[in-house]
This record gives sequence, structure tokens and C-alpha cells, in this order.
Amino acid sequence: MTLTRNLAAIAGGLAATISSAGPALAQAAAPVRAPAAEVAATMVNKGDTAWMMISAALVLLMSVPGLALFYGGLVRTKNMLSILMQVLMIVCVASLVWVCWGYSMAFTSGNAFVGGFSKMFLNGVTATSVAATFSNNVYIPEYAFIAFQMTFACITPALIVGAFAERVKFTPLLVFVVLWLTIVYFPMAHMVWYWAGPDYLADSPADAGLLYGWGALDFAGGTVVHINAGIAGLVGCLIIGKRHGYKSEPMPPHSLTMTMIGASLLWIGWFGFNAGSNLEANGVAALAFVNTFVATAAAAVAWAVIEQIVHKKPSLLGGVSGAVAGLVAITPAAGFAAPMTSILIGLAASALCFFFVTTVKNKLGYDDTLDVFGIHCVGGILGAIATGIVADPALGGQGFFDYTKFPVVAGQYDMAAQVFTQVKAVVLTLVLSGGVSAVLFYGIKATMGLRPSLEVEVEGLDINEHGERAYNY
Repeated sequence: MTLTRNLAAIAGGLAATISSAGPALAQAAAPVRAPAAEVAATMVNKGDTAWMMISAALVLLMSVPGLALFYGGLVRTKNMLSILMQVLMIVCVASLVWVCWGYSMAFTSGNAFVGGFSKMFLNGVTATSVAATFSNNVYIPEYAFIAFQMTFACITPALIVGAFAERVKFTPLLVFVVLWLTIVYFPMAHMVWYWAGPDYLADSPADAGLLYGWGALDFAGGTVVHINAGIAGLVGCLIIGKRHGYKSEPMPPHSLTMTMIGASLLWIGWFGFNAGSNLEANGVAALAFVNTFVATAAAAVAWAVIEQIVHKKPSLLGGVSGAVAGLVAITPAAGFAAPMTSILIGLAASALCFFFVTTVKNKLGYDDTLDVFGIHCVGGILGAIATGIVADPALGGQGFFDYTKFPVVAGQYDMAAQVFTQVKAVVLTLVLSGGVSAVLFYGIKATMGLRPSLEVEVEGLDINEHGERAYNY
């Protein structure tokens, strides 16, 4: 039960050791099979465990307070608390849903589309049960894996609310989140990230999610998190409609200082998001860490330069928007790319996202309040497709390993075929998330209602939905 088709986790150790023992031993070697549960519990690496628990805390930091402050600073004063409350409660609700049935649906054996219910309410999970990593006979505590993946389930639906911020009812939103997680997010996580692990391939080579079986590469969530949330946000903002006064009255961010603080916390937390997705504290985790660093820096600089050229003034809002675009785009490629190609991804992400945020949105007239589609979906699509290019060893990428062979060997990399696979994964994500989200939004709109009254929207959601104000002046 692990994440993406990681690459070099085995290369430096197990395969090299066996290969060096000589051709005869290599030919005689058989796939390492999973040990008995009581034996596996003794094979947990404490360094990996510590890194995964730290990474889980870092990803939680991305949601609260990171995303909450980032979004909160971008809305008007009268809606500041509503955004904070929405993000906070989504995190809380998603974490409860995750341990009740989400983990089982995402990371147990079922079929190619979704897992089963054998671990509902964490049935059978104990302090000694383990989850596989990307190395033979290397494990982490199952609770550590559950906690890490739980933080992804928390932040993904929280991203969606930025697309229709300032004009959605609180309770219907939470109903949408529970349904969306169950019908969209958990199956997507299973399809992209679930596989039995390297020790189980000798016995069950087909036990994997659909997109994983295709060979789609998504190191930390380009499809599962960003495209998934981004297209759902676009569908939501179209169905809910534009804010009252959109394009006819000014709606500037009320606190860019707060947005800067939130963006900085997002960047810090993203190291856990990307480097933690390696599941092991090794060189690939360090590579993902560096790639996350430089791609983000390049994207922030690129956005500022573009603004300098287009508007003659680089803005702080542009700088943090570029940084987030870079973080989004490098996510699927973090453990596959080299640092120099990661910089190129960051530069390309800023240029493309800037075009969508400033030109496409204005041209088409949709009110994506905080540019969830323009940055997360568009940046995620770019990153997902680019992963098929930058993972090529000819460009310094990590390629991929064939876990069905022992000793493990590097697979033959075909860039064109890999890019095609990445495009298929993107299309499936857009269709699944976009289609199901539309059904959910329309269903809730017809039953509970999604949008507050005009009077409530004009006065603000803070005082009307929550009975308090962010500021007392």
C-alpha cells in the first residue's frame, strides 16, 4: 500500500548489492516475498517513520493555517472568517471521513477503480501493522502512512472552495465535501497511487489501481490533488454563478500581508507534501525536496518578470501566485525530474498560469474567485504532462524501475509513450472529477441550495453565517 511508481528507492541498495554478488547469484535470485506480519513489524525503519510523521505535520500546516490564511487574505474583510471556517471544518470533516471509510476505499485491495471496505473504521490496523514502501522488506507503521495520506484528503477539498469563495452556504458545502471525497477523491487516490508494494508483486502483480497499472507517473498528486480539485472548483463557480458586483465594483484582497504569510506556510509545508511522498528518508526524498525548492523559486521569479514586462510593476500577489503555480506544477514530477528541468517546469507554469488567470478568465468571463482552476488545474495539467518528459533518464530524470523483476532493473523509457499515458491520466481525471462534481453541485443546489441570499452576500458571510466579524473596527 504505497504511493506512486517511485524510482530510485531501490537502485542504490538492494539491486546493486545483488548484482555485485555475481551473475550466477543474480540469475538464481527470486522476487522477495512479503514476510509474515509479525516479522514485517520488526523491519520498520525508524528514520523513515520519523520523516513520514514530520511530513504529515507539514502537510497539515499547508491547510491550517497555510491555505486558510492564503485564501483569507485574498477575500474581502466581510468574508474573511467564512473562509477560515470553511477550511478548518473541511480539514476536520475530511479527517473523520478518512479514518471511517476513506483509507479503506483508497488503499486496500478491491478492483482497479476503488478499494474495498475491509479496513473501515481502521479495522485491523494496530500499532504493529505496517505499510509497504518502495523498497523490498522496508516498511513504515501503518498509522504513519494513514496519517500522511489523511492530510492529502484534508487539503484537496479545501482547495476547491477558493473557486467560489464569498458566495457559498456553509452546511451545503460540507455535504458536498463528504460526497465528493467518497465518490471522487478516494477512487482517484486508489487508481493513481494504490499498489500492493514490491514484496507482493511475486504473488499479486495485478493488485494495483487503474492509472498505476497504466504506468502513469504522479509522484505527489498532480492528478489526485490539483487537477482533481481545480476542475471541481471551475464546475462549482460556474454552477453557483458570479459574485454580486463582479466586474462592476472593486473587490481587492483585504490583506496581502496575510496572503504572503499563508503562501510561505504553503511552501514550507509542500516539502512534506512532495518529499514525504517518497515514503522513505533517502536520496529520492532529497531530490524531491530540492526540486520543490527550485521550481517554486523559478516560478515566483518568472511571474514577477512577466508582470514587470506587462504591467511595469511586479506585485506581491503575482509573486505568491507564481510560487503556488510552481509548487503545483512540480508536484507530479518532484521525484522524477532533475533540478534543472524542474526550473524549466516552474518557468513554464508561471507563464501558462499567468495567461489563464489574466487573459482566459477575463475572455470567458467566469468568476473563479481565487484562481483555483487557473493555477491548480492548469498548473497540474502542465506538470502531469511534463512529468512524462522530464522523467526521461536522457534528460537527467529518474526513469522508472521494473518491480516485477528481481534484482530490480530500470525500465526501458519511452518518452512519447509515457507522455501519452500522462495525457490519458489527465483526461480521465478531468472527466471523472468534472462530471461527478457537476452532478453533486446541481443535486445540492436543487435540494439544500448552494448560494446565500443577495442580502447575505452583500452584508458578508462572516456575520450572517457565523455571527462574528474578523475585525472589530
